[in-house]
Amino acid sequence: MKFIRLSHRNPTRCDSIAEAISRPGFGSQFTDHMVVIEYDANNGGWHSAIVGPRQPLLIDPAAGVLHYAQEIFEGLKAYRHSDGGIALFRPLENARRFNASARRLAMPEIPEKLFLKSLQELVEVDKNWVPEATNGTLYLRPFMIATEAFLGVRPATKYKFVVIASPSGNYFRSGESTINIWVSDYTRAAPGGTGEAKCGGNYAASLVPTGEAFSHGYDQVMFLDAVERKWIEELGGMNLFFVFADGRILTPPLGGTILAGITRDSLISLLRDMGHEVIEDRYSIANLKRDVRSNALVEVIACGTAATVTSVGRVKSSKYNIVIGSESAGPVAKAARDKLIAIQTGEASDSFGWVMRIGNAS
Repeated sequence: MKFIRLSHRNPTRCDSIAEAISRPGFGSQFTDHMVVIEYDANNGGWHSAIVGPRQPLLIDPAAGVLHYAQEIFEGLKAYRHSDGGIALFRPLENARRFNASARRLAMPEIPEKLFLKSLQELVEVDKNWVPEATNGTLYLRPFMIATEAFLGVRPATKYKFVVIASPSGNYFRSGESTINIWVSDYTRAAPGGTGEAKCGGNYAASLVPTGEAFSHGYDQVMFLDAVERKWIEELGGMNLFFVFADGRILTPPLGGTILAGITRDSLISLLRDMGHEVIEDRYSIANLKRDVRSNALVEVIACGTAATVTSVGRVKSSKYNIVIGSESAGPVAKAARDKLIAIQTGEASDSFGWVMRIGNAS
């Protein structure tokens, strides 16, 4: 499919771009352009791929997304390499997860090549927005919404696939080397639900418990399973790893209620490559408390696209307060983070084949 470019960046914005990417924050500033591709089940499927100015979307008040929540999204980053080139990290995995989410929400799958091409088109036209590696990255947000105007519980027949981008710095405003976690009494996902889909409804359901965590001065919320309320699943936007004194590392298994994190999958491969035994198994909050008391557990690691790899310093609820080690960044977390970022930024060889270069070095 050919992409039509409707306009190019206004040259007068050079100064504002430089200022924006010098202190990017997270999710508060956006690039000049966006990609929009239309879908019509009754008129040939995917069509009209456009790279145009970033602007408000015009949708009907009866659009399916507004009433039946047919919406999915992804998140990934573009990295500036030292030679001036730009690369994406494992974008094919984002395409595959996007389509898995689409299947769960009865939405059309987008061809993987078209998904990848849309990312490339946007990064190429907004390449000046990609910060230097020391300043951050360019966060890409592909999403799809139902746009058909109708009322009635059924899948829509019309959709928009959109990609926007935002220069990204530190995800956590505190800037500390560790994060603190609040254990919620709410649950995020139940077996048979949409927990493994990356859809807005899952995140909307997490806003109250996340707000509760913030009100207590904590950075993230931890969810336990919805059935027994004892098994650790994931955070509001990150997966978890538990590092034991004997060298073993455990991460909760995927089973339909946990998002299949791409950083999580990458970390499993990296940790095994570093010589660690990585086990995917259930781990209870009771075991966490016991293993911290006995010094059997030495690190807790959180990971995700936005925050990369971060140590957890404290886990707290209304009933208990668990301090992990010395509340500082652990050596396993630091080594894994350094290795992952080195691959993403091109400072280390990519033996896994994860990095996709875009265009030529400039």
